[in-house]
Amino acid sequence: MAVDLGGTKVEAALVDADGTLGPGSRERRPTGAASTSEQLAEAVRHVVEHALGSLDAAAGDDLVGVGVGSAGPVDLEHGAVSPINLPAWRGWPLRDQVAELVAAAGVLPAGAPVTLRLDGVSLALAEHWVGSTQGEQNALAITVSTGVGGGLIVNGRPLSGGTGNAGHIGQIQIADRPAGQNASEATLEVIASGPNVVAWARRQGWQGERGEDVAAGYVAGDELAVAAVRRSANAVGEAISSVTTLLDLDVVAIGGGFSRVSTDYLDLVRQTVEEAPVNGYARRVRVVPSGLSDESPLVGAAALIWQAHLLT
Repeated sequence: MAVDLGGTKVEAALVDADGTLGPGSRERRPTGAASTSEQLAEAVRHVVEHALGSLDAAAGDDLVGVGVGSAGPVDLEHGAVSPINLPAWRGWPLRDQVAELVAAAGVLPAGAPVTLRLDGVSLALAEHWVGSTQGEQNALAITVSTGVGGGLIVNGRPLSGGTGNAGHIGQIQIADRPAGQNASEATLEVIASGPNVVAWARRQGWQGERGEDVAAGYVAGDELAVAAVRRSANAVGEAISSVTTLLDLDVVAIGGGFSRVSTDYLDLVRQTVEEAPVNGYARRVRVVPSGLSDESPLVGAAALIWQAHLLT
């Protein structure tokens, strides 16, 4: 079973060993900055119980483990999460909550794992398993959507880091930060994510309200919409250049709803990746579209079980 907790939704599903979702097992509930701790806990309970309820022992369904991907930061030692965009949960014991729900259902064999990881690590595993970075030794997976997240494969294995939070590319600083300015105002996420692109364009006088309006304005040649999209893509390209310079990556897979705001978004990213590096080796990195659909967060969480050998 896969569980994914993000800033806008929590969902769960059963996922087979080939990365396909079990029919009828997927369920989601909205989350958000205004959600209370109780509302979030209830949403998790609902989606987990729905997925468990779709198990069909008569058809040979066998639950071998539970993978939980969560927006971070995460605390792997205590199985807890403190998602940036869900302020009601700070140090919430998500792993234990899910484990208790599964134990109550009596469907998980003794000793089967309940594994929590940062959602970016899960995403990187999913791309490496059934997506666009299969067979690659050094890869970055990025999602550009409501936020910006990422995960890394280094020397053929997922990079978790000392606390499990490696891959938080959305929080690296891209812009110059004047003295006294909050560090979060200069991050990739603040510059490149969908809602922040819309907010920036509106501060420049643009009249649209949503990412879809940015997309339409870009197609129509609206100067501010075009500038907003290019600003986002350039920031993503600069971040890729920085990470590639540091880790000597082979490929970067980009997904997420806002990465599809224009048909040439990835081309704009590639242009910056070609122009930004100081060292020439960083230009060899390939930028490709994600090989996964909107099921990628769940496939990623499932990869924590099906690709567990890479996590040890």
